[in-house]
Amino acid sequence: MNRKVTVVGGAGNVGATVARAIASKELADVVIVDIADTKAAGVALDIYQACPIDGSDTRLIGGSDYAATADSDVVVVTSGMPRKPGMSRDDLLNVNYKIMQAVTEQVVKYSPNCIIVPVANPLDAMCQAVFRLSKFPRERVIGMAGVLDSARMRTFIAMELNVSIKNVHAFVLGGHGDTMVPLPRYSTVAGIPITELMSPERIAAICDRTANGGAEITKLVGTSAWYAPGAAAAEMVEAILKDTKCIMPCSVYLTGEYGVNDQFLGVPVKLGKGGVEQIIEIKLTADENVALQKSAAAVKELTTVIGV
Repeated sequence: MNRKVTVVGGAGNVGATVARAIASKELADVVIVDIADTKAAGVALDIYQACPIDGSDTRLIGGSDYAATADSDVVVVTSGMPRKPGMSRDDLLNVNYKIMQAVTEQVVKYSPNCIIVPVANPLDAMCQAVFRLSKFPRERVIGMAGVLDSARMRTFIAMELNVSIKNVHAFVLGGHGDTMVPLPRYSTVAGIPITELMSPERIAAICDRTANGGAEITKLVGTSAWYAPGAAAAEMVEAILKDTKCIMPCSVYLTGEYGVNDQFLGVPVKLGKGGVEQIIEIKLTADENVALQKSAAAVKELTTVIGV
């Protein structure tokens, strides 16, 4: 197999889940990089040993040496520190910004033509940091957020209506946080808008649960989610490597689209071998646009703190 995907921070839960999904689908060979080098090697070996069971010829290696990542097609960055007690938002931003500085330098050095998929939080701000640091064209820095948020909304809709998840589509725009903008008008079950299938009160409850989906998992498990985020990142990698032209919501750098300039925000895009091949602008109501601009402003506050 000639394609290569690097997962930075791959010894962690999210990174390992990304690597496992890519290997299971036989999308590419996988390099797991982590400062915990022996754990990275162990995770890679464990996943490799699952490949015969999956019938996958994916090869995996793990460690801390970025030289092994050379000429990666896609680099998924899951590195980042979770917020700790007593740590302010600005503290967390600055810590993770420093991590992005170190990671991006190595990624650009060894894989100057790759597509970078940041997953670390705060997502939109970290995307902007990687974009500025890498100096890559905007098509090649794509944040994983909307795929996860939309999947959560799809799950809640299917649970509410007791229907197959395969029939459910949902769209969530905006920043990856509590200001995200679920769009019920564009969310459907077998092509039927959910606005025709449930009450406004139930829709509002689902939108609220979607916006707080990450916090709900953290409260239940005691740490951040990893299965759904990992699967979401792998889905993006698959669309890129297979050049599927799938349309999915991702955090991308906007230069006027949706009235937003010079910052990352979640919007629907077409993904293919070039990364972002098209940013799709959909019509928003006045209220939806106000919510999206509010979300953009919240992201702007974060990027201002780290000066990107």
